[in-house]
Amino acid sequence: MEFEDGFAAEKLFKQGYSYTYDDVIFLPGYIGFPVEQVDLSTKLTRNISLSIPCVSSPMDTVTESAMARAMASVGGIGIIHSNSSPSVQAAHVRDAKSHKLPVFCAPPIFYSLSDRVCSLSEFSSSPCILVTTSGDSEDQLVGYVTPARWNLMSAGERNLPLNSYMLNPPEVIPWDADLEKVTSYFEKTGAEIAVIKKDGVIVDVVGREDLENLKEYPRLAGQGSVGKDGQWLVGAAVGTREADKERVELLVKAGVNVIVLDSSQGNSLYQLDMVKYLKRTYPELDIIGGNVVTMSQAHNLIQAGVDGLRVGMGSGSICTTQEVCAVGRGQATAVYKVSSIASQYDVPVIADGGISNSGHIVKALSLGASSVMMGSFLAGSHEAPGSYEVQNGLRIKKYRGMGSLEAMTKGSDARYLGDKTKLKIAQGVVGAVADKGSVLKFLPYTMQAVKQGFQDLGYQSMKDAHDSLSTTLRLEVRTGAAQIEGGVHGLISYEKKSF
Repeated sequence: MEFEDGFAAEKLFKQGYSYTYDDVIFLPGYIGFPVEQVDLSTKLTRNISLSIPCVSSPMDTVTESAMARAMASVGGIGIIHSNSSPSVQAAHVRDAKSHKLPVFCAPPIFYSLSDRVCSLSEFSSSPCILVTTSGDSEDQLVGYVTPARWNLMSAGERNLPLNSYMLNPPEVIPWDADLEKVTSYFEKTGAEIAVIKKDGVIVDVVGREDLENLKEYPRLAGQGSVGKDGQWLVGAAVGTREADKERVELLVKAGVNVIVLDSSQGNSLYQLDMVKYLKRTYPELDIIGGNVVTMSQAHNLIQAGVDGLRVGMGSGSICTTQEVCAVGRGQATAVYKVSSIASQYDVPVIADGGISNSGHIVKALSLGASSVMMGSFLAGSHEAPGSYEVQNGLRIKKYRGMGSLEAMTKGSDARYLGDKTKLKIAQGVVGAVADKGSVLKFLPYTMQAVKQGFQDLGYQSMKDAHDSLSTTLRLEVRTGAAQIEGGVHGLISYEKKSF
C-alpha cells in the first residue's frame, strides 16, 4: 500500500521558494542494514574518487599544507588557497604531497653543531631538535636533542654547544611507510625518535609520544586519499586572469591533482575561456568550475568541459554576497537544481557553504551533491592556518571571508572580479571561531553521524542517496516553530557535545 506523505523533491523545489538546509526536513525511510554497512565513498570529479565526501575550502584561514595533509589522511581532500604568490601556493602543494603521515605537532627544527639552546621554548613543541653540520635541513644529520634530555641537564651543561651533549643520529624511516609500519618500528627498536626522509630531505620527525597521540584518532589505519603517484591527493584554487595560467603551470609541476577555478560567480566569459584553455593545455588534469547556483550557469560550465561543479553563492557564514549584491540562492535549492542538470552529464557536484553540522551534510548529499566543501566547519582546528588567541577566556583562531576587505588586500578581490576596479566593495567579513581540536579526530566522528543519517533514510551508499532523490525521498518545509522544536529547547542550561 502506498501512502501520500511528504513531498517529492521535484515538487517541493518547483514552488518558487529559496530554501536553506534548515528550511527542509527529510522523512525517514526503512532501515534494513547495520550502520557499519553504509559506504560514503564518492566522486570529487569525473576521475577523482574520495573515501569520504569532504573537501576543505580554499580560504587563507582554512587550507594550507597542514590542512591538505589532514584531509587526505582521513579520506577527503584539501584545496590550497590562492591568496598568496604562485610560488608559495606551489610550495604548499609540494609540502602536503611530500608527507605520508598525518600532521604532527610541529615541523622539524634544525640547529648547527655550534648552536646553543637557551630555553625549552626553542623546541616549539617538537619532539626534538635535529642537529646538522651547519643547521641546514639538507646538510648531514649528525645528532639530536630531546626536550627531556635538555631539561635534566645542569645550567653549565646547557651552556655548551649542541655537539657536546647531542645523541647519535636517529634512525631513518622510508618516506612511504604508513602509520602501522612506523608504529611497528618503534615497538621493535624501542627508539624514542625517528626521522622520515624523501629524496634525501628530512620531511618529518616522529616521536613515540606523537604516535601515542595519533592512536586516539579514529580512521587513520587506511590509505587515505592517495593518487597514482602514491602521494596524497591535493587540490589548488586559481583565478581566471591571464597570470593564473602561469600559476597553474607551477602547480602542475608541484604535482597538484585537481584545479578549482575560484570565483564567486562562475558563469563568466573569463571562466569559460579558462576552462577551455586548461582542458586543452592539461588534458589529464581535472578542473572544477564555479561557483554556480542555477541550472543555466551549470550547463554553460559543463559544456565548456569542467569535471566537477562547485555550488553556492552567499551561503557561507562569513559571506555577505547576497545582502551586498542581491544575488545568490538558498543552498538547499541551489544544490538540488544544479545537481539535477549535472547528473545528466555525470558531473559531480560539490556543495560549498552552509555546513554547520552533520545534518547539513546529510541534506546536501541527499539533494544531489557528491561532496561538501567546508570553511567554518574546519576553521579553528589545529590544522587550519594561524595561531590561537584567547578572547574572553575562549581559545580562538581568526576566520575571514575571501570577500572581506582584509583578504582582498592580499589579492582575493580577483575572485569577485574586483581587482581591476578602483573602489573595493566587501562581500565578506572577518571573524573568529573557537578551537575545535584536530580534524583527524572530529571529522571521522562527523562522518559516523552522517552514516547514521543515511541509515535512517535507508541509504547504504551515495548511489542509493542520489537514486532515491527522484524516487522514494520525501521531504517537507519546516516552520520556524518546527525548527526550534527540532533543536535543543526548553532547558535552563545544557552542555552540547557531539562525541
